[in-house]
Amino acid sequence: MLIGIPKESQAQENRVAIIPAGVPELLEAGYEVIVEQGAGDGAHFTDEEYRSSGAIIADDAESLYRQANIVVKVLAPTEEEAKLLRPESTLISIMEPWDNVPLIQNLAARSIDSFALDLVPRSTRAQSMDVLSAMAGISGYRSVLRGAMSLPRYFPMLMTAAGTIHPARVLVIGAGVAGLMAIATARRLGAVVEAYDLRPEVKEQVESLGAEFIEIKVEESDSEKSSDNNGYATAKTEAFYEAQRSQLGDCVARADLVITTAAVPGKPAPKLITRQMMQRMKRGSVIVDLAAARGGNAEGTVLNEKIELDGITLVGHVNHPSRVPVHASQLLNRNIINFIKNMTEGGRLVPNQEDEIVTATQVTRGTSIYFEPAQLNQEENA
Repeated sequence: MLIGIPKESQAQENRVAIIPAGVPELLEAGYEVIVEQGAGDGAHFTDEEYRSSGAIIADDAESLYRQANIVVKVLAPTEEEAKLLRPESTLISIMEPWDNVPLIQNLAARSIDSFALDLVPRSTRAQSMDVLSAMAGISGYRSVLRGAMSLPRYFPMLMTAAGTIHPARVLVIGAGVAGLMAIATARRLGAVVEAYDLRPEVKEQVESLGAEFIEIKVEESDSEKSSDNNGYATAKTEAFYEAQRSQLGDCVARADLVITTAAVPGKPAPKLITRQMMQRMKRGSVIVDLAAARGGNAEGTVLNEKIELDGITLVGHVNHPSRVPVHASQLLNRNIINFIKNMTEGGRLVPNQEDEIVTATQVTRGTSIYFEPAQLNQEENA
């Protein structure tokens, strides 16, 4: 079977799904690999490196899609790219299926099997395939660097002949993968760090990185559990968020930099910082909103822009991993190869329908839609 690696077509996407070092492993598993000319340019991998690793180089996307049995991408294909997929072929990518219902319906109509890498369950066995965690770590790292460059003050404490500079105070809201990396990075730069998460069990992890864990008491009913069966965050009621905001106000007010990471798959990001809370912050303070792609955790966040609001700098940039494309691609490469090998038998893709990783990530199989929101949408429009 021939695995195709196209060049990512979305603007400012520099990552590539498989790097040259990953090609021999796929060849050893029994596949052939074809790579679109220039696919690795954004991540600084050359066509010659792919060719030396044993890959075939396709002149353009149309040639690649025409030949590939399995197409592996970073992001979901555009409408034009989807038209190039061979009927009865297989697509593997980050798909954001909640927002791509027309694409999913199109794939099913053409009997294309598809797997969403962003649905990999948060289980021990699936850790090596978890692209969201791998990319979240990069986002957490970049968020601190972005915040430090926007902040009109030093991060570390400095004692100089001209006086003492006190360290910056950083508040990280959300101690998942991105939040923990943000904590570690801010501490390395010399900041005093506080962190909040609604899961008390992460307190030990936060403190092990040198940050102070903020404990806020908010009643949580059984219907508002922190995560779903696959380990992803779930939405809460507005009353829950209001109680959370009222207790977070003092923490936000004393911070020089706030990094927010709260996102719920397929849902608008919860508003954790209001304009009223921002008005209590010191002028020149910065908020880096990692949930900007879903509307933002801060009131006033503008997607992909850095703005000033009430004297506060609000950063809403997204796709931070694309700004670190070498290592982001390296991590994706390992996640994706592990994902493919989990379904490989005798050089062919043979998904085991009793495997929880397969069932959690399969979006379409033949003409059937397995991702429930898309399936419901399809029935409503029938």
